Amino acid sequence: MPTPAPASYLPPATQPVRGVVWGIHLVVPMLGLWLLLAQPHLNVPWQHNASHFWMIILVAGVNVVLGVLISESSRRRQDARLFLVSMVFLTSAGFFFLHGLSTPKVILDTGSVGFDIGQQVGLSIAALFAFASALPLGEQQAKAVLGAQHFVRAALVGIMVLWGVTSLVPGLTSLSEPPLESPMTWLAWASVPGLLLYAAASVMMFLLHRRRPSAMLISLITAYALLAESMVAGMSQLNWHLSWWEWHILLVFAFVFVAYSSYLQFRREGSSAGLFDSVALSATVRRIQRDYDKALEEMVEHVRRGEPLAATRLSGKFRLNEGQAAVLDRAGEALANERALSERLAALVSVSAQTKVGLPEEQLLTSSLERVRQAYGDVKIALVADGRTQIGSRDYQFADGNPIRRDQLLAFPLTVKGNLAGVLEVPIGRTNQDEALAATLAGQLSISLENARLYQELHTLFHQYMSPDVAHALLADPRQAALGGEVKELTALFADLKGFTTFSEKVTPGEIVEMLNRYHTAAVPCILDNGGTIVQFVGDALLALFNAPATQAGHARSACKAALAMQRAASEIAEEMAWKREDDIEWPTFRVGVNTGPALVGNIGSPELRGFNAMGDCVNVAARLQGVAEPGTVVIGETTLRQLGDDITVTPLGRLSLKGKEELVTAYVLTEMT
Repeated sequence: MPTPAPASYLPPATQPVRGVVWGIHLVVPMLGLWLLLAQPHLNVPWQHNASHFWMIILVAGVNVVLGVLISESSRRRQDARLFLVSMVFLTSAGFFFLHGLSTPKVILDTGSVGFDIGQQVGLSIAALFAFASALPLGEQQAKAVLGAQHFVRAALVGIMVLWGVTSLVPGLTSLSEPPLESPMTWLAWASVPGLLLYAAASVMMFLLHRRRPSAMLISLITAYALLAESMVAGMSQLNWHLSWWEWHILLVFAFVFVAYSSYLQFRREGSSAGLFDSVALSATVRRIQRDYDKALEEMVEHVRRGEPLAATRLSGKFRLNEGQAAVLDRAGEALANERALSERLAALVSVSAQTKVGLPEEQLLTSSLERVRQAYGDVKIALVADGRTQIGSRDYQFADGNPIRRDQLLAFPLTVKGNLAGVLEVPIGRTNQDEALAATLAGQLSISLENARLYQELHTLFHQYMSPDVAHALLADPRQAALGGEVKELTALFADLKGFTTFSEKVTPGEIVEMLNRYHTAAVPCILDNGGTIVQFVGDALLALFNAPATQAGHARSACKAALAMQRAASEIAEEMAWKREDDIEWPTFRVGVNTGPALVGNIGSPELRGFNAMGDCVNVAARLQGVAEPGTVVIGETTLRQLGDDITVTPLGRLSLKGKEELVTAYVLTEMT
């Protein structure tokens, strides 16, 4: 079943019911005019000079105010359309006022020709401005209009002054002559262009309203339509009849309608700054939007930095009233509180993340404190020292574990395994929520501190009793401690001290331990620096693996480099001790065997006690090659030799018969690598 198409959008003011009501308001005056002209007995004359004069003066004054307001908006926004709309109202108001001055018994006893035709002329000129205001002016055209605005105003004032003089000074021109007795047919035809211009302007404004719905645009469209209807009503030239009064009333409605719409919008927005923004050109609307976006960004930046919103400056820029400025202040305060809450929650997340890194305690507290101060202010942390928890001159004792308030500070205990380990001191917040977040922060810092100390204990314990690679693997994934293993190609390095037994018989146990520690202290870095993993220390011997447990490219070369480095380090120690000692006791010398091949790598032992090791013929051969090596030499197997390349120096030992091996094993003495 096909999905029904969505209903087309209709702006609120053009929905069917509202459109009908709006249409009735425009059609009824025309029906009334038709009825009066079609039934002359209904179109009775009624002349009341005072009512005519004061009605015109009042409405013209309202119209001038509207024109000035729109003109001021045009100046502030630098918008050509608003300038042209203001000229519509100022032009019609000016000629309407001149029409009022021509009222009989005010300046002239009998009125004048200018009194009869002045308003039609004024409405025709206003129609030119109305049509121009509805055009989609481009940037260059808008600049040209704004550039000529002073000339246009001056020209309009000159025309109205000239019309007033020629219409009101008796005997000066034909316009000041008494009104003609018969209607002027040419005046009706001369009004047609103005009617067409108003019609075109109304249609173009309506299309603009469809794209940019606005109550002020609807008011302006209605005003243009009523001005056109007043021109139609004035074509009959039946002075002082009801049809003649009708075009006066239509003009009143046109001006008052816009004035009332402006008043309602002012009441709704509380400011006159943006009353006519919806009428402006699209470029002006985009510029206004950019200004508001910039102001919003400025407001957000103030909130981000925790600064006041400067609502006074913003209200001056956008002409906000006191109520709107107060709302802006409250919104800024709410945004600032929300920002502070977000910052503090982010700080909590950051401190929580530090617990996973395994940072040293001092580094953890330093990095956490730096991050927390960005959100909480001047935060201080102190650890227990000499049985005291003290920050500056403030000593803290948490008997019941509750926070302590002092001046504008709030202190929380930091604990490790239930014991007091330190204190967190934060500025007192403005809400209970701030205090709860600070308490959560203290709890998180306690967890981080306890984890850091536990991690350090584990790190020290693991790395002192096993190779770093194995320790890191177990800390990352404890399941790797399970019994079992996998077959993997590796290079095994066996080393022991030749002459260890003889040396042990001639020295004290303390000297034996000192000698072993000296040799192993020198040998272990040689292995670790080349990526090896030491899996066994057995008396004077050690076993190291390369390419296990961590995968290692070029593991055979790395093992041989480690072996040669061990021999150089051991040789230096032996020479040093021979020079220092006065006896003739000779220190032992390393002999090393290296072999490459497959082996079973994993955890070997029992559920209660196990160790990481490697088993297989590869490892056994390495042990046997070490056994046949001369003191101070490195013996390698043929499988290792094939992976070393050409930049080595070796001495063949031939095919050797090794214990436990039925087949002969080819071996070499490695003396140099580049």
